[in-house]
Amino acid sequence: MENRTSRKKILLVSPRGFCAGVSRAIQIVELVLNRFENESVYVLHEVVHNKHVVNELSRKGAIFVDRIDDIPDGAITVFSAHGVSKEIEHKAEQKGLRVFDATCPIVDKVHRKVHRVSATNEEIIIIGHAKHQEVEGTLGQYTSETGGIYVVNTTDEIDNLKVNDPDHLHFVTQTTLSIDEAKYCIDHLREVFPKVSGPATNDICYATQNRQQAVKDVARIADVVLVVGSKNSSNSNRLSEVARQSGCKSFLIDDYTDITPEMIENKRIIAITSGASAPEYLIEEIVKQLNINDEYDVENIGVSKEKQNFKLPDSLL
Repeated sequence: MENRTSRKKILLVSPRGFCAGVSRAIQIVELVLNRFENESVYVLHEVVHNKHVVNELSRKGAIFVDRIDDIPDGAITVFSAHGVSKEIEHKAEQKGLRVFDATCPIVDKVHRKVHRVSATNEEIIIIGHAKHQEVEGTLGQYTSETGGIYVVNTTDEIDNLKVNDPDHLHFVTQTTLSIDEAKYCIDHLREVFPKVSGPATNDICYATQNRQQAVKDVARIADVVLVVGSKNSSNSNRLSEVARQSGCKSFLIDDYTDITPEMIENKRIIAITSGASAPEYLIEEIVKQLNINDEYDVENIGVSKEKQNFKLPDSLL
């Protein structure tokens, strides 16, 4: 009789997949498409960073654009989950756009904080990835003409940062950073600028933190961690980084077609998780494909304790 302990395993890591902010953003686009089925519905930027989600919403009729100038005056428009700058908000008003805002409430909280602090002319440091859509939106919430706002992502950038008044600084963080890297940067920031104020730890969202902790736990026993998510998804990239930093091989894949023999060769325990914007059916397809050429025991690991639920805009209720 075969010893089942020697069988290959697929560990499905929880929590994984859609967070409350992503679910809300997708639902907003779908509700708007249904309500205005006879009109064009534009979405500024990818509503969430996952090509499968974007392709499916495009199939349903959503028109994705990268510039607000590409949206006709007066058109129905959805802002993505990553949020937009004050400049974009004002331009939308000038163009008479009928806007439905799908900005994640956690991102919106950071935006409101930056806007509030900018009213005091205090300078702000964002710990995050320059050019990321969320960070661009956060930068654009700063309206002071006499203060300053800066983006840093490494200790070297912090060391080289020149500010106007080191005694009046505030910091925020991108919501999808690596928890450990963010803490390292925050600790260094406090060393370089002892009077900097900010949140007790960071602004990283609950879903990002939960998924990173789950990956750390499974990386101790897995031979490889496959992270399902698109290449432009910050939180998905961080999951793969966390696995590697925990000493486990890890690969970021869009779907099962990205899996190469080298990724899983001689791997007895394959852990699979997904970023906060990756649909669950992608995981199911991977498990199915892996079992075509091999035989795995499939186990769930971890416990999803996420009960967060974000309210839809009043205009859609």
